Amino acid sequence: MGKRTAKILNLEGKALGKINLPPVFKTPIRHDVIKRAVVALQSQCFQPQGRNPLAGKRRSVDSWGAGHGVARVPRIKGMGRRAGYVVGTVGGREAFPPVSRKKIVKKIPKKEMKLALRSAVAATALKEIVSSRGHITEYVKDFPVVVADDIQKLKKTSEVEEALIKLGVWPDIYRVAESQKIRAGKGKMRGRGKRHGVGPLLVVSENGNVMKAARNILGMDVVKIDSLNVELLAPGTHPGRLAIWSKSAFDKLEEIFGG
Repeated sequence: MGKRTAKILNLEGKALGKINLPPVFKTPIRHDVIKRAVVALQSQCFQPQGRNPLAGKRRSVDSWGAGHGVARVPRIKGMGRRAGYVVGTVGGREAFPPVSRKKIVKKIPKKEMKLALRSAVAATALKEIVSSRGHITEYVKDFPVVVADDIQKLKKTSEVEEALIKLGVWPDIYRVAESQKIRAGKGKMRGRGKRHGVGPLLVVSENGNVMKAARNILGMDVVKIDSLNVELLAPGTHPGRLAIWSKSAFDKLEEIFGG
């Protein structure tokens, strides 16, 4: 990677100076490791599902035996020829039903998870990867996008919107709004009736009003640098999310990841 510095922008989108890129941005982009890490994180949200161990067994059954001209499967008492309990019969129980004790959480080594996070951070500095992910980067002047800490002091959504317009990120927010569609299926009845694309990610160094103000913008996420994870940087296992770093959060990268 030839680039060594990044511009520090103010809320007007003008350069205030330059900052050296932390060594984490030299990490190779490992799509395979990132995918494993994201799936491992998502697997922790899967809901276990299984059948009741007694399902299909709450029957009083008895075989008629031979000589009746019918199969010798157990028949439910009082219901004529209807079979029950055993597998392979109409009205019988399921052979190998899903069980809730199945291990559905996927695990990967800690070093591999750390490599995935480093790789996902490095991908935010490459314009071609960010663009290939679908983000509109035509009006973004420099990558990675580092903004003065004034952005952490914003209190209103309108102030955040104005800053995003000056930074050239607003077209990507507009893309998210245009991508909103009605969800197919029963999710419409379960509180998730609409689906939309993923917008920019704002990374800050401290909790503040900007976290609530920016969350009001469709598709945009705000995260404290200490809580940064691979799924936020690579939604859907695809690295290269359009990330906006506050200067203090950017400075903390070297402290978190070292050399």
